[in-house]
Amino acid sequence: MANRVVITGMGIYSCIGDTLEKVRDSLYEGKSGIVFDPERKAMGFRSALTAKLSVPDLKGELPRSERVYMPEQAKYAYRATRDALRDAGVDPGYLEGHEVGIIYGNDSSTVPVIKAVDIIREKKDTTLCGSGSIFQSMNSTVTMNLGCIFKLKGINLTVSGACASGSHAIGLGTLLIRNGLQEMVVCGGAEEVNPYAVGSFDGISAFSVREDAPGKASRPFDRDRDGLVPSGGAATVIIESYESAKRRGAHIYGEVLGYGFSGNGGHISIPNVDGPCRSLEMSIRDAGIEKKDIGYVNAHATSTMVGDKNEAKAIYNVFGNRTVEVTSTKSQTGHEMWMAGASEVIYSMLMMKNDFIAANLNYENPDEDSVKLLIPPERINKHFDIFLSNSFGFGGTNSSLVIKNL
Repeated sequence: MANRVVITGMGIYSCIGDTLEKVRDSLYEGKSGIVFDPERKAMGFRSALTAKLSVPDLKGELPRSERVYMPEQAKYAYRATRDALRDAGVDPGYLEGHEVGIIYGNDSSTVPVIKAVDIIREKKDTTLCGSGSIFQSMNSTVTMNLGCIFKLKGINLTVSGACASGSHAIGLGTLLIRNGLQEMVVCGGAEEVNPYAVGSFDGISAFSVREDAPGKASRPFDRDRDGLVPSGGAATVIIESYESAKRRGAHIYGEVLGYGFSGNGGHISIPNVDGPCRSLEMSIRDAGIEKKDIGYVNAHATSTMVGDKNEAKAIYNVFGNRTVEVTSTKSQTGHEMWMAGASEVIYSMLMMKNDFIAANLNYENPDEDSVKLLIPPERINKHFDIFLSNSFGFGGTNSSLVIKNL
């Protein structure tokens, strides 16, 4: 029989909080982490909206010999992973004596590349790039850095699956544990928050321009949505076999019941309905449950016109008319991109553990597709024991996770 896979630790560095308690309170209170950034407007951005997030100062915690290899998103990921391991009761001694793996979502590392190219062009001397440049520049920078810092001896793998990266990381880790290839895996996703990382998104008019009211800019499923708001940070979940967790006497948050995935096989940036439908259906089938057992759906919905429309159609096709509460926590956080699939598992878990569903902020007017879904514009108090979380990305990559309360 396949091993059961459970979540025993969580850590997050988000625009709505850098601890589980702060994030829980922000979700409950409907706090937005979105601001207007004058620097972006001065740089010529069409939209200066972004998440508000500061890069953690790790000088007192890590030696320079380790910090030199870490770009912005690796620092977020370090904080989230440090906290998740502590939350799971996993200390350095345990990591030394066991083959703990890491699978993390990351799909860009922009600033180090820009800096290196600028130096090469201006100075005509590649040695001036510095010893840390290559390790900061690679997409696998997060897993390289964290694997070395925490001395992880199991699988070491970066998932570059666009905005489904963090979700796929958890799903792939689940498959390894189910099949006995790993006993514990550090999973998550990280996203840089600097302007350079998202300049090309701004260039294709992907962002909301509701600059006069930042907190109202991200409005998933609302008829008057005009684009997403870029965000980021990092989120880490510790998953392990049920037997391992019981043996350690670990606190168990929940169980990963199902992982579904699909490819759209269509346009590189325009999602369809069939691909998400298949991902949803596969995750429920893999979980071995009935659709009616799911008490909440955390939608991918980023606040784009076509993306939200097609996801609403997919959810309706799978669940039917107004049968289960559906919200997008991106209404509070903006789109955390490579991080989102992992952070939204944590957001959903915090809601499940505290018997509420956070409001889908700014959902004032439904459109013809979202009106068929049960989308609460205000926080509701509800107990539920199973949730489904969707993550979709450019290139047509889709991931859905089903997680049960324990």
